[in-house]
Amino acid sequence: MPQSPSVERVSLLGLPIDRVSLEGTEEIFESFLSSEGTKLVFTADSNAFVCAKDDPRYKRCFDEAALITPDSAGPVWGLAHIGKPVDGRVSGVDLVEVLCRLSARTGATMFFLGSAPGVAAAAAERLSAKYPGCKIVGSRDGYFGSLTDQEVANEIASLQPDILLVAMGMPRQELFILDTADIIKAKIAMGVGGSFDVHSGTVKRAPKVFQKLKVEWLWRTILNPKKLDKVKNLPKFYFMVRRASK
Repeated sequence: MPQSPSVERVSLLGLPIDRVSLEGTEEIFESFLSSEGTKLVFTADSNAFVCAKDDPRYKRCFDEAALITPDSAGPVWGLAHIGKPVDGRVSGVDLVEVLCRLSARTGATMFFLGSAPGVAAAAAERLSAKYPGCKIVGSRDGYFGSLTDQEVANEIASLQPDILLVAMGMPRQELFILDTADIIKAKIAMGVGGSFDVHSGTVKRAPKVFQKLKVEWLWRTILNPKKLDKVKNLPKFYFMVRRASK
């Protein structure tokens, strides 16, 4: 999957990442809608960079993504540290809204896949109300039971969505996208992690003060202590970047 030609791709810890701002993504997404093939959008946080060093599944996400955004304060700091600063983080939660706005403007259709039963549908309902004209043609949870990924992909393909959002955790969601791209044939596909939980109202986004201090990860860990293992990679990422820049 080729990268977007309209952004600068640089290397951080030997892995690709794009110097993109949130404001610039809508134009990029619109170009993806008019291009051939499925474009994977990978929102990369510090944990993804650390894991990609030892896990080929994460490495594949970096290698095959058309757009890789800095989805946490870690990559934003890392890019500034190597002299390639960006305006700020470009998170999955925010990109969901960019894509809904684009859908309302262009008529591009969307499908929401993942999260617990009822969550994707609730997110679709709330976002449709927030962005009148947004065309969300279907949703389903991420609990497939005995169904295979290919069977679920065939269900989604029957609705012919232009945009596929998948909330099944990293890198599972990105690998689902890559492995089923030839079946679903969406123009844009993005793993969105816990974004449906936020947009459905199931989980509150971090207060503004946490966002301004760039510690949304702390808020998410308070709400869900299971994320502690992921947070443990933050200092590892910091020392990896410092060591690599010496």
